[in-house]
Amino acid sequence: MALLSRPAKVQEFPNAANTVIALGVLLALLYWGRVFFITSLSAVIIAFLLEPFVGLLMRIRFPRSVASFVVCSTALLLVYFIGLGAYTELAGLWEDLPRFSQRIYDVVDATRQKLDQMEATTYKLLVPARQQPQQSPPPSIPQRSKRKRGSEPPPPEPVTGLVIPPPPDIPPPNIPEVRIHEERKPLLDLLYERIGSLYQILLMASFIPFLVYFMLSWRDHIHRSFLQFFHGEDRIAASRSLQGIGDMVRGFVVGNFVLGVLLAMISSAAFWLIHLPYALLAGPISGILSLVPYVGLPLALLPPAIVAIGGGSRLTTFLIVIFIVTMLHLVALNLLYPKLVGSRVHLNPLVVTMALMLFGFIWDAPGLLLAIPLTAAIKAVCDNVKELRAFGKFLGD
Repeated sequence: MALLSRPAKVQEFPNAANTVIALGVLLALLYWGRVFFITSLSAVIIAFLLEPFVGLLMRIRFPRSVASFVVCSTALLLVYFIGLGAYTELAGLWEDLPRFSQRIYDVVDATRQKLDQMEATTYKLLVPARQQPQQSPPPSIPQRSKRKRGSEPPPPEPVTGLVIPPPPDIPPPNIPEVRIHEERKPLLDLLYERIGSLYQILLMASFIPFLVYFMLSWRDHIHRSFLQFFHGEDRIAASRSLQGIGDMVRGFVVGNFVLGVLLAMISSAAFWLIHLPYALLAGPISGILSLVPYVGLPLALLPPAIVAIGGGSRLTTFLIVIFIVTMLHLVALNLLYPKLVGSRVHLNPLVVTMALMLFGFIWDAPGLLLAIPLTAAIKAVCDNVKELRAFGKFLGD
């Protein structure tokens, strides 16, 4: 029996090794091709967000291609007008930037001085006087005794008869001069690197409108062609997986979009009512940042706090800003988010945290935004594939 069980154990090690190698290759591909994957996934998410509007136009006898073109054009115009408004606010902020920076520096310097005083006071209270280092008095300078005029000692008489020869001229040792040459990159190379990375990002971002349009207009063809790769029960599982991914991603994206727009509008209105400078810029940024998992509250507090400090607002206004952002974040997280988003995504907190760490490490900031929908999509596939249902239960709540 022992001889018969050895081949099975020997076969398990190559399978485990192949799995580890495949995971390593997958992570390497996700890291080195992150610009491509982030662009493609962003286009997919936007396509899921615009699909309900395309379906609405198709109900009134619009062809899918025409409906996709109308929806994409309207979305681009909306983005243009939002960008124009943001540019106007940023232009005004740029003009006031020296005044803002000076006020922020003054506040930071005053806070630092108060903290130093508090630290010194606390040290004096906690440490006994005996243990505190005592400063030694400065050394006393001996005073010359006053002498009467005429009582000064006579100057010493010069010594005659003793001639001291001058020292011989000894040349200094020939020590080679050591110069440290700093290797600096030329300015053109540095600019080329920065412009090259920015050009790559802009180039890939320019493909997003075209990808979204083709995903919307060719949706039925892509769905049918994808199912042709499977046969029998596998085709049914693939169809259910696509349906589950579509429902989950659409619910997640639409729920976050609605919640983000709602928070942005309420934050902008509240900041405008308390006369916060640049309320139409700080409000949307604060509302959107509030949706970032785990660190949403401090990120949402940062833009209005900087504007309030730089604009010279009173302490009461600053406290009101903190109260508004905190209350909106708590209400959105505890009441609105579970109904709009949480019912669609069934992931346990441990898996969510690990996914945020993994994709944040691989894709930086975009990974934090794409981690949850990607993990939920993986769970949707695992739930509909018989061999992977155990992984789906592990990922679920």
